[in-house]
Order: sequence, then C-alpha cells, then structure tokens
Amino acid sequence: MDRSASKGSVRASLALSAAVVWAVLSATVSAALPEDASGVTRTTAAARERACPIVYFDLGETLVHTADDGSTGYQPGAASYLRALRLRRIPVGLITNVPPSWGTTDAERAARLRQEVDATWRGPEPFAWKDFGDRVLTPRTEAERKPAPALWQRAKAGSGRCRVVYQAETAEEVRAASSLGFVPYQVGRPHRPAFLPVRLVELLGRRSPA
Repeated sequence: MDRSASKGSVRASLALSAAVVWAVLSATVSAALPEDASGVTRTTAAARERACPIVYFDLGETLVHTADDGSTGYQPGAASYLRALRLRRIPVGLITNVPPSWGTTDAERAARLRQEVDATWRGPEPFAWKDFGDRVLTPRTEAERKPAPALWQRAKAGSGRCRVVYQAETAEEVRAASSLGFVPYQVGRPHRPAFLPVRLVELLGRRSPA
C-alpha cells in the first residue's frame, strides 16, 4: 500500500472512531432526558430550566498532573474545560482521596488539600478552587477512601434530583460511580474527547436515573 493511501486509511479510521464515540456519548445522555407521552425528548425552555447537572471530578491525573519533579499543573485541556462549565453555570465538585488526618471536616481537609496543591503549583494560571465551593468531598475515615462508595453516595445525596456526572482517569472509579447512578466518563482515553463534551453535559436533565 502506498503512503498516501495508508494515511488516508488511518484518517478514515480515526474519523469513524470519533463518530462512534460521539454516537455512544449522545445515546447515553439522551437516555437521561425526559420524554413526553409520545416518546419525543422535550427540549422546551421549561425542560431546560429543570436541567441541573453537577459535574464531579477526581483531582490527581484527572484535572491536575504531578510531574516527576513534584510540581503540579493542569492536565491538558482541564483549565479550558472548567472555564467552559463556569460560563454555562454548571456546578462542579471534587471527590478525592486525602488523608483523613488532614482535618475533622470536609472544609478543613479541603483547605489542607489546597495548601498542598498550591505549594507545588507551576501552571501559568492558578487552580480554579472557587469553582468548587463547598463541593469538595474527602474521606472522613480510611474506610471511606475510594473506591469505597461513601464519597459518591454523599455527593449524590447532596445533589437533590440533579443528574450527577463523575469524571476520572481510572476505570475502577468510573465503574464504581456508574454503579451508584452517576453518568460516568473516563478521561484521557485515546480517540475520545479529553473530557465529557460540555454540550452533552448541558443536555443532562434533572430526572433521576432509573
């Protein structure tokens, strides 16, 4: 096979893979949307007003990367992705393992986490801690550390009837979140968007999973 034909085959294969991924993602999100009596997905203003997705993330190697020298910075695309969610007023949170000894409350442990990350931060822009507010969930005991279900259960309980998304780099955590009713997405996989596309996040409705 000549080189140009080979390149064309590779491009076609990648395009097909991307199309398949987009179709699967779209189908997953569409399944979460409410339908009317005729089975037609509702996209009226009233339906959009009821949409309230909340996107939770793991932290290390999902949103931030720790280099060999111990410095930390954003994962590629993470800063712009958080910015896009912020512009659309989509709430975000963190579900991350830290030592329970870092504090007696989530707020105390989150403050210590921020100190640890900021102390080694080398990125051109600081980490967007304000975006997460009080939605930083950390283990109160060693038994609550992921992949134990406790942190996801707490996140879901605090989200009302909103759809909850969980994005992480490990298949184990993604599977665990999915089993607890989260819309899961494993980041950093080849031939897929780095993060769950914001357009699909916006489509997630308020209806609880079946």
